[in-house]
Amino acid sequence: MRTEVVSEPGHPDRPNEDFASVGLPAFGQGGCLVVLDGVTPPRSGTGCLHSVPWFTARLGGVLTELTVSCRDLTLTEILARAISRTSEAHAITCELSHPRTPQATVVLARWSPEAVEYLVLSDSALLVESSEGLVTPVLDDRLTRLPRASLATDALIDATVRNKEGGFFTAAADPSVARRAVTGTLPRAEVRSLAALTDGAGRWVEKFGQGDWAQCLGLVRKEGARALVDRVRALEHADRDERIHLGRSKTHDDATVVFVEL
Repeated sequence: MRTEVVSEPGHPDRPNEDFASVGLPAFGQGGCLVVLDGVTPPRSGTGCLHSVPWFTARLGGVLTELTVSCRDLTLTEILARAISRTSEAHAITCELSHPRTPQATVVLARWSPEAVEYLVLSDSALLVESSEGLVTPVLDDRLTRLPRASLATDALIDATVRNKEGGFFTAAADPSVARRAVTGTLPRAEVRSLAALTDGAGRWVEKFGQGDWAQCLGLVRKEGARALVDRVRALEHADRDERIHLGRSKTHDDATVVFVEL
């Protein structure tokens, strides 16, 4: 088995709000990957005393523990439990009902000798390569289906579409959001590799149009996860002044890639 994890902040003077882990338990041939992309809050605040990196570290740590150790739980149940446990850690001190309470996108995958399970919530991506080399992106596309006018300002996002019916969902303080995730199970024999990417790394496909998802996974397989992040950074630097690519809200973003060859 080959595993790679690369996670880099968008700016060296700011903390990385992403989280990434690979769990390989000693008791068998299974394992898991976890990737979170913390949602950067506006300057107006979140109602929480804690930072986004605090939240993603807490949630990511619990997700890794439960996904590895609780084989009897589905990934949906694991995400719900992890959100509940993380919320309990700061419910007394923080206003968790605030629409900008710390939150994150989620990618989970778990494999055993028999099956590969997956869960995707919000706009991070999971790429699944079949045993025949076919790459299928697993995406939660609710955010991209919203009218662009709905995304004009942070205030509009909070008021009308974030974690609300008809909008899009992230892992925040409400465990019921786990039921909104895109989930599935595949036979282990039909899966060759997995790649999980936050949208900062997925820009290579989605913002810069350098290739499709199959070519993206091919790049990671051939040159490594670091090569994809480096190419995104080069594209961001080249485009920094003109920002000709529609939809760029930041010049640089935290970028995370986890690759697992089964």
